[in-house]
Amino acid sequence: MGKVHEPLCILDENCPLRQMFDLVGDRWTSSVLFVIGEDVKRYSDLQRQIPGVSKKMLTQTLRRLEQAGLVSRKVYPVVPPRTEYRLTAMGKSILQPVTALADWAVKHQSELKVMRKKHDAKE
Repeated sequence: MGKVHEPLCILDENCPLRQMFDLVGDRWTSSVLFVIGEDVKRYSDLQRQIPGVSKKMLTQTLRRLEQAGLVSRKVYPVVPPRTEYRLTAMGKSILQPVTALADWAVKHQSELKVMRKKHDAKE
């Protein structure tokens, strides 16, 4: 098992755990990381391949990932403008632990469904 971190660390904005959870813990980040993966993706590809994401949320997510150094963006000076996104080396490195979480979710999907049904029944 990996290093055990002080639980209260995540309350500190300088804590690397908090920074990581703040970055990948939102609704769209992992989807964007998965869809880009090892490929180069155009904005329209991302929009098409991520069901339910609005243009606003996709743009905000891409900007946040670019600011964090996980995604690079290349804009081509053509009409209409063409923009491509790819994972940086750091973005590729975070894909492995995010994929591990996805594998965990697949492995435990039946238990997760049961828990969700129980929760929904209470409400």
